[in-house]
Amino acid sequence: MSESTRARILAIADEIGWRPNSAARALNGARANAIGLALCRPARILGMEPFFMELISGLEAELSARSCALMLQVVRDHDAEIAVYHRWWGEGRIDGAIVVDLHMDDPRVPVLESLGMPAVVVGDPSGSGSLVSVWSDEPAAVRETVQYLAALGHRRIARVAGLPKLMHTAIRDRAFSEAGAGLESCVTVHTDYTGEEGARATRRLLSAPHRPTAIVYDNDIMAVAGLSVAQELRLTVPTDLSIVAWDDSPLSQVVRPPLTALSRDIPAYGGHAAQLLLSLIDGTEVMALEDQAARLNPRGSTGPPPA
Repeated sequence: MSESTRARILAIADEIGWRPNSAARALNGARANAIGLALCRPARILGMEPFFMELISGLEAELSARSCALMLQVVRDHDAEIAVYHRWWGEGRIDGAIVVDLHMDDPRVPVLESLGMPAVVVGDPSGSGSLVSVWSDEPAAVRETVQYLAALGHRRIARVAGLPKLMHTAIRDRAFSEAGAGLESCVTVHTDYTGEEGARATRRLLSAPHRPTAIVYDNDIMAVAGLSVAQELRLTVPTDLSIVAWDDSPLSQVVRPPLTALSRDIPAYGGHAAQLLLSLIDGTEVMALEDQAARLNPRGSTGPPPA
């Protein structure tokens, strides 16, 4: 068509707000300019998880700079998540995916490998198969925490952990057991990451005959719930009980006393995952990335054990 006709058509399209259909463009081999993130978590819990909100903010920061959208869907289980990947990829809705909450013998990994879809796993490379991964040294953070509490004089340390089927939970379990081998007591209790389960686990631990003098929590929500239980039982933190939260957040800092926490730049973590995925989509060969390990940030919730 002539340039004048083309200009008139584009002007009318702009006036009525028309945009190219992404599905139709996909049929011609064009990019979707979107990546997928399926989360196998209850929606009500997801809204309370600072980790995922910060991870998504990091993903968005990188994607928006490339005019790439993030397609987010909450699913009930791995079968539903796998079905979502098949649909997204088959319909050309996404150019690749970010995979989180890696499980032991994760069924999603071989499916994504067979699809040939660009994917980056936020998790340990030992469980990501041939998929590119972004991870941090979980055992190093566990060792630093246990050594710090032991140096304060604690000999009975407990950990309120997340779901045992998650790979990072299993890695932390093993590291915690090894780091606490010389202590009087080193106990791990598994939960579902919610404040309710964190509080219930804390009550059981603090009601035991030889209760722990320090508890490490696998997220900040459970740590804050544990602090409330300690106060409910008229225990003073840190005089009677020391508390450490994994993954620092504003929530950890606004409670009293502010919580000693394992800190890391989670938005940067998400940004690095997005960068790797965008490079994969561009056809660039990329390697797995070890991100910065969490560092202990001591605050008012830790101190020497009671005499």
